[in-house]
Amino acid sequence: MPFRHSIWRIADTPQELLESALQSERTLEDLIAQEPKILSDEWMLIGRQEDTGFGGRIDLLAIAPDGGLVLIELKRNRTPRDVVAQALDYASWVEGLKGEDISRIYGRYKPGRSLTADFSERFGSQLDENSLNQNHQIVVVAASLDESTERIVGYLNDREVPINVLRFQVFTHGTEQLLSRAWLLDPLQTQVSAALSPSRQSEPWNGEFYCSFGVGDGRSWDDAVKFSFISGGGGVWYSRTLLLLNSGDRVWVNVPGHGYVGVGRVVSRAVAASEFAVKVPGSDIQSPILDTATVGTYGSTECFVHVEWLQVVTLNKAVKEIGFFGNQNTVCKPTTPKWRATVDRLKVLFPDFDKR
Repeated sequence: MPFRHSIWRIADTPQELLESALQSERTLEDLIAQEPKILSDEWMLIGRQEDTGFGGRIDLLAIAPDGGLVLIELKRNRTPRDVVAQALDYASWVEGLKGEDISRIYGRYKPGRSLTADFSERFGSQLDENSLNQNHQIVVVAASLDESTERIVGYLNDREVPINVLRFQVFTHGTEQLLSRAWLLDPLQTQVSAALSPSRQSEPWNGEFYCSFGVGDGRSWDDAVKFSFISGGGGVWYSRTLLLLNSGDRVWVNVPGHGYVGVGRVVSRAVAASEFAVKVPGSDIQSPILDTATVGTYGSTECFVHVEWLQVVTLNKAVKEIGFFGNQNTVCKPTTPKWRATVDRLKVLFPDFDKR
Protein backbone atom coordinates (compact mmCIF):
# COMPACT_ATOMS: atom_id res chain seq x y z
CA MET A 1 0.00 0.00 0.00
CA PRO A 2 1.26 3.54 -0.74
CA PHE A 3 2.78 4.85 2.48
CA ARG A 4 1.60 7.91 4.38
CA HIS A 5 1.91 9.08 7.94
CA SER A 6 0.53 11.73 10.25
CA ILE A 7 2.12 14.06 12.79
CA TRP A 8 0.41 14.93 16.06
CA ARG A 9 1.19 17.74 18.46
CA ILE A 10 1.56 16.39 21.99
CA ALA A 11 -0.72 18.25 24.42
CA ASP A 12 -3.49 17.58 26.91
CA THR A 13 -5.64 17.22 23.82
CA PRO A 14 -3.48 15.78 21.01
CA GLN A 15 -3.75 17.82 17.83
CA GLU A 16 -3.13 16.44 14.35
CA LEU A 17 -1.10 18.76 12.14
CA LEU A 18 -2.64 19.66 8.82
CA GLU A 19 -0.91 18.37 5.71
CA SER A 20 0.03 21.10 3.24
CA ALA A 21 2.35 21.46 0.26
CA LEU A 22 5.47 23.32 -0.76
CA GLN A 23 5.11 26.14 -3.24
CA SER A 24 6.83 23.99 -5.85
CA GLU A 25 9.04 20.92 -6.13
CA ARG A 26 11.82 23.30 -7.18
CA THR A 27 11.59 24.56 -3.60
CA LEU A 28 12.28 21.03 -2.39
CA GLU A 29 15.28 20.73 -4.71
CA ASP A 30 16.62 24.04 -3.37
CA LEU A 31 16.19 22.83 0.21
CA ILE A 32 18.05 19.60 -0.53
CA ALA A 33 20.87 21.50 -2.27
CA GLN A 34 21.20 23.77 0.76
CA GLU A 35 21.04 20.89 3.27
CA PRO A 36 21.81 17.47 1.72
CA LYS A 37 21.13 15.74 5.06
CA ILE A 38 17.44 16.14 4.20
CA LEU A 39 18.12 13.19 1.88
CA SER A 40 20.90 11.41 3.75
CA ASP A 41 23.82 12.28 5.98
CA GLU A 42 25.84 9.57 4.19
CA TRP A 43 26.09 11.24 0.77
CA MET A 44 27.80 14.31 -0.68
CA LEU A 45 26.11 16.26 -3.47
CA ILE A 46 28.34 16.68 -6.53
CA GLY A 47 26.01 17.83 -9.31
CA ARG A 48 22.73 19.51 -10.14
CA GLN A 49 20.71 19.84 -13.34
CA GLU A 50 23.32 18.02 -15.44
CA ASP A 51 22.55 17.47 -19.13
CA THR A 52 22.55 13.74 -19.87
CA GLY A 53 22.66 14.13 -23.63
CA PHE A 54 19.46 12.07 -23.77
CA GLY A 55 17.23 15.10 -24.01
CA GLY A 56 16.95 15.59 -20.25
CA ARG A 57 18.67 16.79 -17.11
CA ILE A 58 19.19 14.92 -13.87
CA ASP A 59 17.99 16.81 -10.83
CA LEU A 60 20.76 15.95 -8.37
CA LEU A 61 23.81 13.70 -8.31
CA ALA A 62 25.56 12.58 -5.11
CA ILE A 63 28.51 10.38 -4.19
CA ALA A 64 28.62 7.75 -1.42
CA PRO A 65 31.62 6.97 0.81
CA ASP A 66 32.66 4.06 -1.44
CA GLY A 67 32.78 6.24 -4.56
CA GLY A 68 29.42 4.96 -5.83
CA LEU A 69 27.07 7.51 -7.37
CA VAL A 70 23.50 8.31 -6.33
CA LEU A 71 21.09 9.59 -8.99
CA ILE A 72 18.31 11.64 -7.41
CA GLU A 73 15.19 12.46 -9.40
CA LEU A 74 12.28 14.59 -8.17
CA LYS A 75 8.81 13.64 -9.35
CA ARG A 76 7.85 17.20 -10.34
CA ASN A 77 4.75 17.12 -12.56
CA ARG A 78 5.34 13.60 -13.86
CA THR A 79 3.38 10.57 -12.79
CA PRO A 80 5.30 8.34 -10.36
CA ARG A 81 5.61 5.66 -13.03
CA ASP A 82 6.99 8.17 -15.55
CA VAL A 83 9.64 9.44 -13.16
CA VAL A 84 10.79 5.86 -12.42
CA ALA A 85 11.16 5.20 -16.16
CA GLN A 86 13.02 8.49 -16.62
CA ALA A 87 15.35 7.71 -13.71
CA LEU A 88 16.21 4.30 -15.19
CA ASP A 89 17.02 6.01 -18.50
CA TYR A 90 19.27 8.52 -16.77
CA ALA A 91 20.96 5.72 -14.83
CA SER A 92 22.33 4.34 -18.09
CA TRP A 93 24.09 7.70 -18.50
CA VAL A 94 25.40 7.68 -14.93
CA GLU A 95 26.82 4.18 -15.39
CA GLY A 96 29.07 5.38 -18.21
CA LEU A 97 30.61 8.33 -16.34
CA LYS A 98 34.39 8.21 -16.04
CA GLY A 99 36.51 9.82 -13.35
CA GLU A 100 37.24 12.89 -15.46
CA ASP A 101 33.53 13.27 -16.28
CA ILE A 102 32.62 13.21 -12.60
CA SER A 103 35.34 15.75 -11.77
CA ARG A 104 34.00 18.09 -14.45
CA ILE A 105 30.46 17.71 -13.11
CA TYR A 106 31.69 18.65 -9.64
CA GLY A 107 33.64 21.57 -11.09
CA ARG A 108 30.42 22.97 -12.52
CA TYR A 109 28.56 22.40 -9.26
CA LYS A 110 31.33 23.80 -7.03
CA PRO A 111 33.51 26.04 -9.22
CA GLY A 112 37.12 26.18 -8.10
CA ARG A 113 36.76 23.22 -5.72
CA SER A 114 38.48 19.82 -5.92
CA LEU A 115 36.37 16.66 -5.78
CA THR A 116 39.29 14.69 -4.37
CA ALA A 117 39.99 17.20 -1.59
CA ASP A 118 36.33 17.73 -0.69
CA PHE A 119 35.64 13.98 -0.70
CA SER A 120 38.54 13.45 1.71
CA GLU A 121 37.31 16.23 3.98
CA ARG A 122 33.71 14.97 3.91
CA PHE A 123 34.36 11.25 4.44
CA GLY A 124 37.78 11.20 6.07
CA SER A 125 39.27 8.91 3.42
CA GLN A 126 40.97 9.24 0.06
CA LEU A 127 38.91 8.98 -3.12
CA ASP A 128 40.06 5.83 -4.88
CA GLU A 129 39.92 6.42 -8.63
CA ASN A 130 39.60 2.68 -9.18
CA SER A 131 36.45 2.42 -7.06
CA LEU A 132 34.86 5.62 -8.39
CA ASN A 133 31.47 4.86 -9.94
CA GLN A 134 31.85 1.10 -9.60
CA ASN A 135 28.20 1.07 -8.53
CA HIS A 136 25.27 3.46 -8.46
CA GLN A 137 21.79 3.69 -7.03
CA ILE A 138 18.62 5.57 -7.93
CA VAL A 139 16.48 7.60 -5.54
CA VAL A 140 13.10 8.94 -6.62
CA VAL A 141 11.83 11.82 -4.48
CA ALA A 142 8.05 12.13 -4.49
CA ALA A 143 5.21 13.60 -2.49
CA SER A 144 2.94 10.74 -3.49
CA LEU A 145 3.22 7.19 -4.74
CA ASP A 146 0.74 4.85 -6.37
CA GLU A 147 0.52 1.11 -5.83
CA SER A 148 1.78 0.35 -9.35
CA THR A 149 5.00 2.30 -8.77
CA GLU A 150 5.49 0.62 -5.41
CA ARG A 151 5.24 -2.78 -7.10
CA ILE A 152 7.69 -1.73 -9.84
CA VAL A 153 10.29 -0.48 -7.38
CA GLY A 154 9.93 -3.61 -5.23
CA TYR A 155 10.26 -5.84 -8.31
CA LEU A 156 13.43 -4.09 -9.46
CA ASN A 157 15.02 -4.35 -6.01
CA ASP A 158 14.22 -8.04 -5.79
CA ARG A 159 16.37 -8.36 -8.90
CA GLU A 160 19.15 -6.24 -7.38
CA VAL A 161 18.40 -3.05 -9.32
CA PRO A 162 19.25 -0.45 -6.65
CA ILE A 163 16.28 1.92 -6.69
CA ASN A 164 14.36 3.44 -3.79
CA VAL A 165 11.70 6.09 -3.19
CA LEU A 166 11.92 8.85 -0.60
CA ARG A 167 8.47 10.16 0.20
CA PHE A 168 8.15 13.69 1.54
CA GLN A 169 5.17 15.19 3.30
CA VAL A 170 4.70 18.78 4.42
CA PHE A 171 2.71 19.77 7.50
CA THR A 172 1.57 23.12 8.85
CA HIS A 173 2.39 24.08 12.42
CA GLY A 174 1.19 27.60 13.14
CA THR A 175 2.98 29.87 10.67
CA GLU A 176 5.66 27.26 9.95
CA GLN A 177 5.88 24.37 7.54
CA LEU A 178 7.44 21.09 8.66
CA LEU A 179 9.00 18.57 6.30
CA SER A 180 8.96 14.83 7.02
CA ARG A 181 10.35 11.93 5.04
CA ALA A 182 9.93 8.15 4.82
CA TRP A 183 11.76 5.56 2.71
CA LEU A 184 9.73 3.06 0.72
CA LEU A 185 12.41 0.39 1.29
CA ASP A 186 15.08 0.01 3.93
CA PRO A 187 18.10 1.98 2.57
CA LEU A 188 20.25 -1.01 3.57
CA GLN A 189 18.51 -3.07 0.90
CA THR A 190 19.29 -0.47 -1.76
CA GLN A 191 22.90 -0.06 -0.63
CA VAL A 192 23.46 -3.81 -0.75
CA SER A 193 21.80 -4.04 -4.18
CA ALA A 194 24.15 -1.30 -5.42
CA ALA A 195 27.19 -3.08 -3.98
CA LEU A 196 26.13 -6.36 -5.59
CA SER A 197 25.01 -5.03 -8.96
CA PRO A 198 27.36 -6.04 -11.78
CA SER A 199 29.31 -3.37 -13.65
CA ARG A 200 30.25 -3.48 -17.29
CA GLN A 201 33.64 -4.86 -16.28
CA SER A 202 32.16 -7.46 -13.93
CA GLU A 203 32.66 -11.19 -13.84
CA PRO A 204 31.16 -13.93 -11.65
CA TRP A 205 31.87 -13.38 -7.96
CA ASN A 206 34.72 -15.60 -6.76
CA GLY A 207 33.10 -16.35 -3.40
CA GLU A 208 35.61 -14.27 -1.42
CA PHE A 209 34.46 -11.36 0.76
CA TYR A 210 36.34 -8.09 1.11
CA CYS A 211 36.50 -6.10 4.35
CA SER A 212 37.73 -2.55 4.84
CA PHE A 213 38.79 -2.24 8.48
CA GLY A 214 39.44 1.41 9.20
CA VAL A 215 41.74 1.95 12.15
CA GLY A 216 41.61 5.14 14.15
CA ASP A 217 38.53 6.81 15.65
CA GLY A 218 38.77 4.26 18.45
CA ARG A 219 39.06 1.12 16.28
CA SER A 220 42.16 -1.06 16.77
CA TRP A 221 43.57 -3.85 14.60
CA ASP A 222 45.41 -5.22 17.64
CA ASP A 223 42.04 -5.62 19.37
CA ALA A 224 40.57 -7.28 16.28
CA VAL A 225 43.33 -9.88 16.25
CA LYS A 226 43.34 -10.46 20.01
CA PHE A 227 39.55 -10.78 20.34
CA SER A 228 38.83 -12.30 16.89
CA PHE A 229 36.51 -9.80 15.25
CA ILE A 230 35.99 -7.32 12.46
CA SER A 231 33.78 -4.32 13.00
CA GLY A 232 32.34 -1.20 11.46
CA GLY A 233 30.87 2.01 12.78
CA GLY A 234 30.81 5.76 12.34
CA GLY A 235 27.33 5.58 10.79
CA VAL A 236 25.00 2.88 9.54
CA TRP A 237 26.39 3.15 6.00
CA TYR A 238 29.63 1.64 7.31
CA SER A 239 28.17 -0.95 9.68
CA ARG A 240 25.18 -2.40 7.86
CA THR A 241 27.12 -4.19 5.08
CA LEU A 242 28.49 -6.47 7.81
CA LEU A 243 25.09 -8.16 7.52
CA LEU A 244 26.26 -9.65 4.22
CA LEU A 245 28.45 -12.07 6.17
CA ASN A 246 27.29 -15.49 7.33
CA SER A 247 28.97 -18.26 9.28
CA GLY A 248 31.66 -19.98 7.20
CA ASP A 249 32.30 -17.09 4.82
CA ARG A 250 35.94 -16.24 4.16
CA VAL A 251 36.87 -12.59 4.40
CA TRP A 252 40.06 -10.74 3.43
CA VAL A 253 40.79 -7.67 5.54
CA ASN A 254 42.31 -4.47 4.19
CA VAL A 255 43.28 -1.54 6.41
CA PRO A 256 43.07 1.62 4.24
CA GLY A 257 46.38 3.40 4.11
CA HIS A 258 48.27 0.29 5.22
CA GLY A 259 47.28 -2.76 3.17
CA TYR A 260 45.95 -6.28 3.63
CA VAL A 261 46.50 -7.60 7.13
CA GLY A 262 44.62 -10.88 7.41
CA VAL A 263 42.14 -13.50 6.29
CA GLY A 264 39.59 -15.29 8.43
CA ARG A 265 36.37 -17.29 8.51
CA VAL A 266 33.17 -15.85 9.90
CA VAL A 267 31.92 -17.56 13.04
CA SER A 268 28.63 -15.74 13.58
CA ARG A 269 26.43 -12.97 12.20
CA ALA A 270 26.93 -9.28 12.94
CA VAL A 271 25.64 -7.95 16.27
CA ALA A 272 25.59 -4.57 17.98
CA ALA A 273 28.43 -3.61 20.32
CA SER A 274 26.21 -4.11 23.37
CA GLU A 275 25.63 -7.76 22.36
CA PHE A 276 29.18 -8.73 21.42
CA ALA A 277 31.06 -10.62 24.12
CA VAL A 278 34.60 -12.00 24.07
CA LYS A 279 36.75 -14.16 26.32
CA VAL A 280 38.69 -12.33 28.99
CA PRO A 281 42.39 -13.07 28.39
CA GLY A 282 43.61 -15.93 30.58
CA SER A 283 40.14 -17.22 31.46
CA ASP A 284 36.98 -18.71 30.00
CA ILE A 285 34.84 -15.82 31.23
CA GLN A 286 32.83 -13.98 28.59
CA SER A 287 32.77 -10.20 28.89
CA PRO A 288 31.25 -7.42 26.71
CA ILE A 289 33.77 -6.06 24.21
CA LEU A 290 33.02 -2.54 25.44
CA ASP A 291 34.44 -3.55 28.83
CA THR A 292 37.23 -5.81 27.58
CA ALA A 293 38.95 -4.04 24.68
CA THR A 294 42.45 -3.06 25.71
CA VAL A 295 43.41 -0.58 22.99
CA GLY A 296 40.39 0.72 21.13
CA THR A 297 37.34 2.55 22.40
CA TYR A 298 34.14 1.51 20.67
CA GLY A 299 30.86 3.37 20.57
CA SER A 300 27.38 1.96 20.85
CA THR A 301 26.85 2.28 17.07
CA GLU A 302 29.72 -0.11 16.28
CA CYS A 303 28.75 -3.56 14.96
CA PHE A 304 30.92 -6.67 15.37
CA VAL A 305 31.38 -9.98 13.56
CA HIS A 306 33.17 -12.88 15.28
CA VAL A 307 35.94 -14.19 13.02
CA GLU A 308 38.31 -17.16 13.31
CA TRP A 309 41.61 -15.83 12.03
CA LEU A 310 43.41 -18.06 9.54
CA GLN A 311 46.44 -15.82 9.14
CA VAL A 312 47.16 -12.24 10.21
CA VAL A 313 50.04 -9.78 10.20
CA THR A 314 50.68 -6.57 12.12
CA LEU A 315 50.00 -3.19 10.55
CA ASN A 316 53.69 -2.57 9.88
CA LYS A 317 53.79 -5.77 7.81
CA ALA A 318 50.56 -5.10 5.88
CA VAL A 319 50.66 -6.19 2.24
CA LYS A 320 50.10 -3.46 -0.33
CA GLU A 321 50.88 -3.79 -4.03
CA ILE A 322 50.08 -1.73 -7.11
CA GLY A 323 46.80 -2.88 -8.62
CA PHE A 324 45.31 -4.33 -5.44
CA PHE A 325 41.55 -3.96 -5.01
CA GLY A 326 40.30 -1.38 -2.52
CA ASN A 327 36.86 -0.17 -1.51
CA GLN A 328 35.34 1.93 1.31
CA ASN A 329 32.46 -0.48 1.99
CA THR A 330 33.10 -2.26 5.27
CA VAL A 331 32.12 -5.50 3.53
CA CYS A 332 31.39 -6.21 -0.12
CA LYS A 333 31.30 -9.00 -2.73
CA PRO A 334 33.43 -7.56 -5.56
CA THR A 335 32.84 -8.79 -9.10
CA THR A 336 35.70 -7.00 -10.83
CA PRO A 337 38.69 -8.75 -12.44
CA LYS A 338 40.89 -6.70 -10.08
CA TRP A 339 39.37 -8.51 -7.08
CA ARG A 340 40.03 -11.93 -8.58
CA ALA A 341 43.62 -10.96 -9.32
CA THR A 342 44.02 -9.49 -5.83
CA VAL A 343 42.74 -12.66 -4.13
CA ASP A 344 44.94 -14.87 -6.29
CA ARG A 345 47.96 -12.87 -5.16
CA LEU A 346 46.84 -12.75 -1.51
CA LYS A 347 46.56 -16.54 -1.43
CA VAL A 348 50.28 -16.67 -2.21
CA LEU A 349 51.12 -14.07 0.42
CA PHE A 350 48.82 -15.64 3.06
CA PRO A 351 49.41 -19.39 2.46
CA ASP A 352 47.36 -20.41 5.52
CA PHE A 353 44.21 -18.92 3.96
CA ASP A 354 42.47 -22.31 3.75
CA LYS A 355 43.61 -23.99 6.93
CA ARG A 356 41.01 -25.65 9.14
